[in-house]
Amino acid sequence: MDTTVLTFLALSAFSAGMIDAIVGGGGLIQLPVLFTSLPDELPATIFGTNKFSSVFGTGNAAWRYARRVEMPWRTTLPAAFAAFAFSYLGAMAVAWLPREILRPLIFVLLVGAAAYTFWRKDFGSLHRPQHAGRRELAFALLVGGAIGFYDGFFGPGTGSFLIFLFIRFFGFDFLHASAASKVVNVATNLAALGFFVPNGYLLPVLAVAMAVCNVMGSVAGTHLALRHGSGFVRQMFLVVVSALILKLAWDTF
Repeated sequence: MDTTVLTFLALSAFSAGMIDAIVGGGGLIQLPVLFTSLPDELPATIFGTNKFSSVFGTGNAAWRYARRVEMPWRTTLPAAFAAFAFSYLGAMAVAWLPREILRPLIFVLLVGAAAYTFWRKDFGSLHRPQHAGRRELAFALLVGGAIGFYDGFFGPGTGSFLIFLFIRFFGFDFLHASAASKVVNVATNLAALGFFVPNGYLLPVLAVAMAVCNVMGSVAGTHLALRHGSGFVRQMFLVVVSALILKLAWDTF
């Protein structure tokens, strides 16, 4: 592989890891670069390579957040288990349900999430968990299952949707919501790899190299989020969601 292409892929993995660690959405950077740089590879191989490198960066971010932030494990772990299970169902649904039907719906949901966050200036500014006991468990399973199915079936914006839902339904601030979303993202990525890796949809050498760069980016991103707090994560959330809206609008309309 050409040195220029390798450098380009390494930089994209670093940037994706950094953005993903803060607010999700790293796939907006890494996936297009992989498709452009490797036009002869199967889409499944591209997705497998992307997931492999991403899971290490996301896992590193989750670990770093857990060391510095009081993690809401009673919400996060049930959501992660549900997401892992339902991501398989989402992947299976691809065989009989066309992804294109979701694009307009996801576009509307992203616009709604961005508008809600923009107009409510206090949204996600304070960490005030709202649920406990069975109610908390039920909401966690519901959110985790829905996001897991979505990530397995479609994917774009999973991290951003998770952050929004953790704030809206559980009362987290942006920093705690971002930290919790990383744990759930690790679960969905592992579920996807359970399909891609056994079926050989992976470029192992490239995937490992990009994983190293992704982890380096996640170190930088986690440091920025922890240093600057929820206000910074909120700003990045609006930037990434706006980019997702533009991409979906371009692909859909």
